[in-house]
Amino acid sequence: MNLQEAIYERRSVRKYTSQPVQREQILALLENAVQAPSAMNKQPWAFVVIQDKERLKTYSDRAKEMLLSEMDQKPYLARYRSLFRNESYNIFYNAETLIVILAKPQGPDPKTDCNLAAQNLMLAAHGMGLGTCWIGFAYPFLNRPEIKAELGIPPEYHAVAPVIVGYPEEPSRPVKRISPEIVTWVEA
Repeated sequence: MNLQEAIYERRSVRKYTSQPVQREQILALLENAVQAPSAMNKQPWAFVVIQDKERLKTYSDRAKEMLLSEMDQKPYLARYRSLFRNESYNIFYNAETLIVILAKPQGPDPKTDCNLAAQNLMLAAHGMGLGTCWIGFAYPFLNRPEIKAELGIPPEYHAVAPVIVGYPEEPSRPVKRISPEIVTWVEA
C-alpha cells in the first residue's frame, strides 16, 4: 500500500476482533510514530502501552464517571450524558490495545509534535492491516495525577493522543470529505 492510499483509506475503527496485536507490531508502530517531524527536532514524545482488556474496561468506567461529574463545569459534555450512563458503552470500544502518546515538556510545541507522531502511527497501523481510533474522551482521565501515578507517567508529561489499536471486525466504509477551504492564496 502506498502512502496516498493509506491517507485516503484509513478510517477510525470502533469494532475489533479478539485477535491480539503482537508486541513486534506495536514496536513497529512506535518506530513509525517517532519518524514524525518535531519542532527543533526535540522529539518530545514518550509512550504508554496497555494490553489489558480488564484494565481498559475499568479505566473506561472511571473515565465515564469523571466525565459525568464534570458536566456542570463543561456544558458541552451534556449531550453525551446518556452515552456515559450506558453500562455497555466502553470509551475504548472493547479494544485490547491502547497506545498513549505522551508529550514531554521539551521544545516550543510538544503537543503538536505528538499529534504528528499519532498520525504516523495510525497510517502505519492501516498499512499493517490494523485499525485505530483516537479516543478523545480518554485524555482528561489519563492526565489525572492518580492515573499518571498508576501508569508510571512522570507528572510533567501530558497524555496527548490515546489511540486504540486492533484488527478491524469489518472493513471501513468510505467517508465523504469536504473539499479544502482555501481562505487565501497569495501568488507573486
